[in-house]
Amino acid sequence: MRRSLLWIPLAVFAVLVIVAALALRNPSDPTIHSRLVGQPMPDFALAPSQPNHSGLASADLKRGRPRLVNVFASWCIPCRVEAPALATLKQRGVPIDAVVVRDRREDVAGFLAQYGDPFERIGDDPHTRVQFALGSSGVPETFLVDGKGVIRLQHIGAIEGEEVDELYRAWRDAQ
Repeated sequence: MRRSLLWIPLAVFAVLVIVAALALRNPSDPTIHSRLVGQPMPDFALAPSQPNHSGLASADLKRGRPRLVNVFASWCIPCRVEAPALATLKQRGVPIDAVVVRDRREDVAGFLAQYGDPFERIGDDPHTRVQFALGSSGVPETFLVDGKGVIRLQHIGAIEGEEVDELYRAWRDAQ
Protein backbone atom coordinates (compact mmCIF):
# COMPACT_ATOMS: atom_id res chain seq x y z
CA MET A 1 0.00 0.00 0.00
CA ARG A 2 2.77 2.42 0.93
CA ARG A 3 4.64 1.70 -2.30
CA SER A 4 1.62 2.69 -4.41
CA LEU A 5 1.36 6.01 -2.55
CA LEU A 6 4.88 6.86 -3.67
CA TRP A 7 3.70 6.95 -7.31
CA ILE A 8 0.96 9.54 -6.72
CA PRO A 9 3.25 12.63 -6.87
CA LEU A 10 4.80 11.34 -10.09
CA ALA A 11 1.35 10.77 -11.62
CA VAL A 12 0.22 14.28 -10.63
CA PHE A 13 3.39 15.73 -12.14
CA ALA A 14 2.86 13.77 -15.37
CA VAL A 15 -0.73 15.07 -15.66
CA LEU A 16 0.49 18.67 -15.17
CA VAL A 17 3.15 18.21 -17.86
CA ILE A 18 0.56 16.85 -20.30
CA VAL A 19 -1.86 19.73 -19.61
CA ALA A 20 0.93 22.31 -20.05
CA ALA A 21 2.08 20.70 -23.31
CA LEU A 22 -1.45 20.75 -24.72
CA ALA A 23 -1.91 24.39 -23.74
CA LEU A 24 1.37 25.36 -25.44
CA ARG A 25 0.46 23.39 -28.55
CA ASN A 26 -2.96 25.09 -28.88
CA PRO A 27 -2.58 28.57 -27.38
CA SER A 28 -5.64 30.75 -26.97
CA ASP A 29 -5.98 33.87 -29.11
CA PRO A 30 -3.64 36.48 -27.55
CA THR A 31 -5.42 39.35 -29.34
CA ILE A 32 -7.17 41.78 -27.04
CA HIS A 33 -10.33 43.05 -28.71
CA SER A 34 -11.97 46.31 -27.69
CA ARG A 35 -15.22 46.01 -25.80
CA LEU A 36 -16.27 49.33 -27.32
CA VAL A 37 -17.21 47.96 -30.74
CA GLY A 38 -20.89 48.91 -31.04
CA GLN A 39 -20.49 51.57 -28.35
CA PRO A 40 -20.01 55.35 -28.60
CA MET A 41 -16.46 56.64 -28.85
CA PRO A 42 -15.26 57.67 -25.37
CA ASP A 43 -15.06 61.42 -24.75
CA PHE A 44 -11.64 62.91 -25.37
CA ALA A 45 -9.90 65.95 -26.79
CA LEU A 46 -6.30 65.66 -27.95
CA ALA A 47 -3.99 68.52 -28.84
CA PRO A 48 -2.52 68.47 -32.34
CA SER A 49 0.59 66.39 -32.81
CA GLN A 50 1.66 68.38 -35.86
CA PRO A 51 1.41 72.11 -36.54
CA ASN A 52 -0.22 71.58 -39.95
CA HIS A 53 -3.03 69.37 -38.54
CA SER A 54 -5.88 69.91 -36.13
CA GLY A 55 -6.01 67.89 -32.96
CA LEU A 56 -8.62 65.19 -32.56
CA ALA A 57 -11.66 65.12 -30.29
CA SER A 58 -14.51 62.65 -29.95
CA ALA A 59 -16.87 65.45 -31.05
CA ASP A 60 -15.10 65.45 -34.46
CA LEU A 61 -16.27 61.88 -34.97
CA LYS A 62 -19.97 62.72 -34.58
CA ARG A 63 -20.33 64.96 -37.61
CA GLY A 64 -22.34 62.71 -39.89
CA ARG A 65 -19.65 60.99 -41.97
CA PRO A 66 -17.96 57.71 -41.04
CA ARG A 67 -14.19 57.75 -40.77
CA LEU A 68 -11.24 55.68 -39.70
CA VAL A 69 -9.23 56.45 -36.58
CA ASN A 70 -5.74 55.00 -36.79
CA VAL A 71 -3.69 54.53 -33.60
CA PHE A 72 0.00 54.63 -34.53
CA ALA A 73 3.53 55.73 -33.60
CA SER A 74 6.63 56.60 -35.59
CA TRP A 75 8.65 53.93 -33.77
CA CYS A 76 6.17 51.21 -34.81
CA ILE A 77 7.53 48.98 -37.60
CA PRO A 78 4.10 47.57 -38.61
CA CYS A 79 2.86 51.18 -38.90
CA ARG A 80 5.39 51.64 -41.69
CA VAL A 81 4.10 48.50 -43.39
CA GLU A 82 0.51 49.74 -43.38
CA ALA A 83 1.30 53.26 -44.67
CA PRO A 84 0.62 52.36 -48.34
CA ALA A 85 -2.74 50.82 -47.37
CA LEU A 86 -3.77 54.01 -45.57
CA ALA A 87 -2.72 56.04 -48.63
CA THR A 88 -4.91 53.82 -50.83
CA LEU A 89 -7.88 54.25 -48.51
CA LYS A 90 -7.39 58.02 -48.56
CA GLN A 91 -7.26 57.97 -52.39
CA ARG A 92 -10.58 56.11 -52.37
CA GLY A 93 -12.12 58.95 -50.35
CA VAL A 94 -12.00 57.47 -46.86
CA PRO A 95 -11.36 60.17 -44.24
CA ILE A 96 -8.69 59.07 -41.77
CA ASP A 97 -7.73 60.62 -38.44
CA ALA A 98 -4.91 59.55 -36.16
CA VAL A 99 -4.07 59.13 -32.51
CA VAL A 100 -0.29 59.21 -32.01
CA VAL A 101 0.86 57.39 -28.88
CA ARG A 102 4.03 57.92 -26.82
CA ASP A 103 5.88 59.79 -29.55
CA ARG A 104 7.83 62.98 -30.17
CA ARG A 105 6.48 65.58 -32.59
CA GLU A 106 9.68 65.68 -34.63
CA ASP A 107 9.71 61.89 -35.00
CA VAL A 108 6.08 61.91 -36.16
CA ALA A 109 6.93 64.66 -38.69
CA GLY A 110 9.78 62.53 -40.04
CA PHE A 111 7.53 59.47 -40.25
CA LEU A 112 4.86 61.39 -42.19
CA ALA A 113 7.48 62.87 -44.54
CA GLN A 114 8.95 59.44 -45.26
CA TYR A 115 5.85 57.20 -45.36
CA GLY A 116 3.10 59.64 -46.37
CA ASP A 117 0.41 61.56 -44.56
CA PRO A 118 -3.13 60.28 -45.11
CA PHE A 119 -4.50 61.98 -41.99
CA GLU A 120 -6.93 64.88 -41.70
CA ARG A 121 -6.48 65.30 -37.94
CA ILE A 122 -3.68 64.01 -35.73
CA GLY A 123 -4.14 63.98 -31.97
CA ASP A 124 -1.22 63.59 -29.57
CA ASP A 125 -1.74 60.93 -26.87
CA PRO A 126 1.56 61.01 -24.95
CA HIS A 127 0.30 59.01 -21.97
CA THR A 128 -1.86 56.52 -23.97
CA ARG A 129 -5.02 57.58 -22.12
CA VAL A 130 -7.15 57.68 -25.26
CA GLN A 131 -5.55 54.52 -26.62
CA PHE A 132 -6.47 52.62 -23.46
CA ALA A 133 -9.94 54.22 -23.33
CA LEU A 134 -10.53 52.80 -26.81
CA GLY A 135 -9.54 49.35 -25.64
CA SER A 136 -6.52 49.41 -27.91
CA SER A 137 -3.64 47.29 -26.70
CA GLY A 138 -0.99 48.19 -29.25
CA VAL A 139 -0.10 49.89 -32.49
CA PRO A 140 -1.21 49.95 -35.17
CA GLU A 141 -4.92 49.61 -34.63
CA THR A 142 -7.66 51.15 -36.71
CA PHE A 143 -11.25 51.85 -35.72
CA LEU A 144 -14.16 52.51 -38.06
CA VAL A 145 -16.40 55.13 -36.47
CA ASP A 146 -19.80 55.87 -37.97
CA GLY A 147 -21.14 59.41 -38.43
CA LYS A 148 -22.77 59.34 -34.98
CA GLY A 149 -19.51 58.55 -33.19
CA VAL A 150 -20.18 54.84 -32.65
CA ILE A 151 -17.28 52.41 -33.10
CA ARG A 152 -18.36 49.90 -35.74
CA LEU A 153 -15.18 47.93 -36.34
CA GLN A 154 -11.72 47.39 -34.89
CA HIS A 155 -8.81 46.26 -37.04
CA ILE A 156 -5.84 45.04 -35.01
CA GLY A 157 -2.40 45.19 -36.59
CA ALA A 158 -1.16 46.54 -39.89
CA ILE A 159 -3.69 46.86 -42.72
CA GLU A 160 -2.42 44.80 -45.65
CA GLY A 161 -3.56 43.28 -48.95
CA GLU A 162 -7.23 42.44 -49.22
CA GLU A 163 -7.91 44.09 -45.86
CA VAL A 164 -7.88 47.42 -47.71
CA ASP A 165 -10.93 46.34 -49.71
CA GLU A 166 -12.61 44.94 -46.60
CA LEU A 167 -12.12 48.21 -44.69
CA TYR A 168 -13.28 50.24 -47.68
CA ARG A 169 -16.48 48.17 -47.96
CA ALA A 170 -17.10 48.47 -44.23
CA TRP A 171 -16.62 52.25 -44.43
CA ARG A 172 -18.95 52.50 -47.43
CA ASP A 173 -21.57 50.36 -45.66
CA ALA A 174 -21.38 52.60 -42.58
CA GLN A 175 -22.55 55.63 -44.56
